[in-house]
Amino acid sequence: MPIQWFPGHMHKARLEMQAVLPKIHVIIEVLDARIPYSSENPMLAELLGDKPCLKVLTKSDLADESQTDVWRSHFEETAFTRAAAVTKEDVPTIRQLRSLVASMVPNRAGKSINAMIAGIPNVGKSTIINFLAGKKIAKTGNTPAVTKQQQRVSIGDGITLLDTPGVLWPNVHNVNSGYRLALIGTIKETAMDYAEVGFFAARAILEQWPERLVERYGLDSIPTTDLEAIEAIGHRRGCLGKSGVIDIDRASRILVTEIRSGGLGRLTFETPATMKQEKVQTEAAIAQKEETTRQRKQQRKQKFRDQQRTKKISRDME
Repeated sequence: MPIQWFPGHMHKARLEMQAVLPKIHVIIEVLDARIPYSSENPMLAELLGDKPCLKVLTKSDLADESQTDVWRSHFEETAFTRAAAVTKEDVPTIRQLRSLVASMVPNRAGKSINAMIAGIPNVGKSTIINFLAGKKIAKTGNTPAVTKQQQRVSIGDGITLLDTPGVLWPNVHNVNSGYRLALIGTIKETAMDYAEVGFFAARAILEQWPERLVERYGLDSIPTTDLEAIEAIGHRRGCLGKSGVIDIDRASRILVTEIRSGGLGRLTFETPATMKQEKVQTEAAIAQKEETTRQRKQQRKQKFRDQQRTKKISRDME
């Protein structure tokens, strides 16, 4: 599911971020703990350079705790990077992010600190801002792109926070990342197909946590395919259309919705190891696509040259 979703306001936000970065001392990037890799914006990494970066893994109460620890260690292997896991109920931990931010720029001790908070849509960035500020400053919601423009917020301890709109990158080349982003609600519904995302989710659950499907939906046995799983869910939840045929779209929506809410337990859909493999596969696929495009261009050029040569020969023979 390659995603191409880059609304105009996101392009504008990218340019604005780029313009203010020279005055920023530390970056706070908000990620979803269930998909730390897919919710990390490679475009932001290009803009940051060597600025200190705090990776905040939100919704960690919906993710596998041991895998969250693995991801925190993984991120901190990179220079100038720290990582913390939070939930919206754990207000004290969120507020401790202030001191963590200050510790990352010791050269600013006793001075004001400008921090930029960034993240893709719907990862809980606005909720963090509100808790850090101690009052409702940023709008929150369960749909992507709630924040539309930059805003400056004083959060105490001499720290000024620059909030930015949720920014997706122009193309999500990793097919699996596209599905994962849709699964957690980062992609707008108008840009996704619930049935496709439901089948992806069913495959992931069957591969890693098949017993949870059985327990959650009261199934007699573990389904053997994604289609069988979706149909079983539809049957149990009464998603019947005409002639008793399972409504695949409705059943898929149920599965996706319950994964998002934690109905199937704490799930982490990525590990650093699997993401390394997917990155290699994705780069190979991109290289193959570029090579195919290059060959087609050459073929079109050769065809044009042959046509011109034929026309010239015809003219010379007249």
